[in-house]
Amino acid sequence: MQQTDLSVYNNHPYQPGGNTLKRLLWYYTNAIFFKSALFPINGLKTSLLKLFGAKLGTGVVIKPAVNIKSPWLLSIGNHTWIGEGVWIDNLVMVTIGSNVCLSQNAILQTGSHNYKSKTFNLITGLIVVEDGAWIGCAAIINQGVTVGSHAVLTTGSVANKNLEPYFIYQGNPAVKIRAREIG
Repeated sequence: MQQTDLSVYNNHPYQPGGNTLKRLLWYYTNAIFFKSALFPINGLKTSLLKLFGAKLGTGVVIKPAVNIKSPWLLSIGNHTWIGEGVWIDNLVMVTIGSNVCLSQNAILQTGSHNYKSKTFNLITGLIVVEDGAWIGCAAIINQGVTVGSHAVLTTGSVANKNLEPYFIYQGNPAVKIRAREIG
């Protein structure tokens, strides 16, 4: 029976974007102004994201203690809320639409590993969260998933597959439980 051998892991094919200096500057900017709760000033955070290459619409709200891996791989529409403790682990592009709510401690993870491979190869996939979607507290969206317009991923749920527009999903793995009706 074969075993995992991390000593032969090769992440060389992955390219994180940005040059080494930009990545280093972002690491410290993220640690000081985003991951910390000491800087609750939203305008400063949105300006810094834009400076590092993020595409942001108007009215984006970013709460304290948010962790963003690569702002140059991030696009956010208008009037979207990023709640406290959200982690956007964007090894590849993450696109978040307008009027989206990412509640506290939600995770968007664009990377994983191939557990069937001896070398535990990196697997990445884009994440798209379409307009009007709501990602509940501590919910997880995995790599390669599209959350359809106005879909809801409930608290603590895990999306491993695409979520259809205007439906509510719950559980691990998340399953469709009912239509979302907006009055």
